[in-house]
Amino acid sequence: MSDAEEATDPPVAAPFAAPSASVPACVSPPAPILPGMPLRSPVRRGRPSARAASPSGLPPDAVAAAAAAVPAVRKADLALTAVVTLFVVGWTAASVTAGGESEAPGRTALGWALVAVGCGSLAVRRRAPVAVAALTLAACAVYYPTSTYDGPLMVTFALALYTAAAEGRFAAAVALASVTLLAVGLGEIRQGPGRRQIDDTSLVMLAGWLVSLVAVGRAQRTRLAYLHEVEQRALAAEREQEARARQSATEERLRIAREVHDVLGHSISLINVQSGAALHRLAKGPDAAEALLVATEALEAVKATSKDALRELRGTLVALRRADEPAPTSPVSGLDRLQELAERARAAGLTVVTRAEGTPRPLPPALDLAAYRIVQESLTNVTRHARARTAVVTLSWAADELRLCVEDDGEGAPDGPAPGGSGVQGMAERARAFGGDLTAGGTGRGFRVSARLPLTTSTGTDTTGTTTTRGTA
Repeated sequence: MSDAEEATDPPVAAPFAAPSASVPACVSPPAPILPGMPLRSPVRRGRPSARAASPSGLPPDAVAAAAAAVPAVRKADLALTAVVTLFVVGWTAASVTAGGESEAPGRTALGWALVAVGCGSLAVRRRAPVAVAALTLAACAVYYPTSTYDGPLMVTFALALYTAAAEGRFAAAVALASVTLLAVGLGEIRQGPGRRQIDDTSLVMLAGWLVSLVAVGRAQRTRLAYLHEVEQRALAAEREQEARARQSATEERLRIAREVHDVLGHSISLINVQSGAALHRLAKGPDAAEALLVATEALEAVKATSKDALRELRGTLVALRRADEPAPTSPVSGLDRLQELAERARAAGLTVVTRAEGTPRPLPPALDLAAYRIVQESLTNVTRHARARTAVVTLSWAADELRLCVEDDGEGAPDGPAPGGSGVQGMAERARAFGGDLTAGGTGRGFRVSARLPLTTSTGTDTTGTTTTRGTA
């Protein structure tokens, strides 16, 4: 039979039947085990490195270990071939020396040629398992009827038959074993009385040996396929873990960037505006008393703003440094400090009006901080860019959501969506993190930022810590 004959590989255990549905898109599933695919015992090595993977998708140390294992396997095959050859040649030579019968030189030469062919073909038994098994069977079929000295050439066929089953050529191995048993059985049946070489008991034992060889080869194939699948799953799980770690690190960097941007951007913008206003008033040449008053007011405003900035930055850094501790029970800032935020904006010359509609509710720390940061960033943009005189901050409380609106009467922007920027983008990301949304754009009379923050998740769990029950009429 041809080496290309298809063979059925053993099924793999169910826990490894399908890749996890949560695997990131950048992680490739393990390669399937194809019929006839050569499998080797897993190479013992340490934990796969977390360094960059090679183009094949495996870590560099795994590729190097697999490449180093190939020469080792070939050396083992050659060593086994040498051992079997020495055994067969030694046994046959001892039989020739001890035997009293003689045979024609031509038959002796044919016998030794068949021994050389059978033993030599074992060197390539893994590369062409079916061809080697068929060749050794043919050598045995010619050797035993023609040779006077029955050497152990059958060992070469037994090893080749086992290799064919172990390499995934199960159907070919079964066919060769069946042909062998039928040929031996028919040959003995055709012998006359008293001339049989193999009795019934020996024929049954031969059948048992052939079945055992194929079964053991099949079991070895199943074991190697299972270990191969486990190894591939372990590598895929590690690549998934590394991908998730990179994704988590990226999300954490973005979160830190938003926090630092909101804290420093707001405070430094107010300090800039307050300092600029003081310099503008001093440039008009007031008298000494008025100049001192202007400078004092500006410095006091700068001092208060910088103090608040340092306090919020310190709180942010403390929360980041305590990564192994439980999350803080309260955020650095929240809507309860909205009036302080408005006062700082008023100190920069902006009139801030705050309104509340509905019944305020306590918010979880993360949501409270997100709402505060959205208002803070909106007022920062008004102070820096809008040239507005008034900004109105409206909090609309509903049963299942909180709506924020910050609208000013400044220059604004052209009608339509606001151009993309890190501030607006950061506010939108905060809103989306809680299942909400944010819109920003010009109104024709100024600029408006509107955000919607749900207070209830899709599962019916209130984000404030209670459970919302929805009934049906």
